[in-house]
Amino acid sequence: MSSFSRRSFAVAALAALPFLAACDNSIGANGGQTVDARVDATLAFMYNEYPATRDLAAKSAGMLVMPLQTEVGFGVGGGYGRGALRVNGASVDYYSSTFANVGLQFGAQQYAHVLFFMTQDALEDFRRGPGWALGADVEYVFSDVREGLRAESTTGLAPVIAIVFGQAGLKLGATLEGIKYSRIIP
Repeated sequence: MSSFSRRSFAVAALAALPFLAACDNSIGANGGQTVDARVDATLAFMYNEYPATRDLAAKSAGMLVMPLQTEVGFGVGGGYGRGALRVNGASVDYYSSTFANVGLQFGAQQYAHVLFFMTQDALEDFRRGPGWALGADVEYVFSDVREGLRAESTTGLAPVIAIVFGQAGLKLGATLEGIKYSRIIP
């Protein structure tokens, strides 16, 4: 048998994931329509399951909606997703999210997440940069049970609020730390 192990295959597959995901960037491709349809479905699910998010959306300057973030890890891990930035209900830009990590991990999972930009400055900082990674100024709200999400007083003061929901898979935990968002042409 060759020296190409399962671990080598997993590492190579994870490394190729961001490149393969952007294969259909041709002019006239309906990538934007596909992403928008997924974003609409994700928002409908979120508003239905977590009604308090409607208030966050109404108060926010914009929302980055990532309908499907996929993570895989076996010692070395990574993830990828695509979504849209919505301002006043319309998609104004499209983004990919990528990350890689090393550590004690095993499994795969998928989840959706939405970043609510609560101030115009936070939204402008996000849009101006060539790429943006989540930092310490983000308040996280995780929900893997069907309870109502509550925005507490500390959450209301954060410039960016991240909500993670719809988790499915066999990997423990979901975190947005270390994810880099980059503008794409879908």
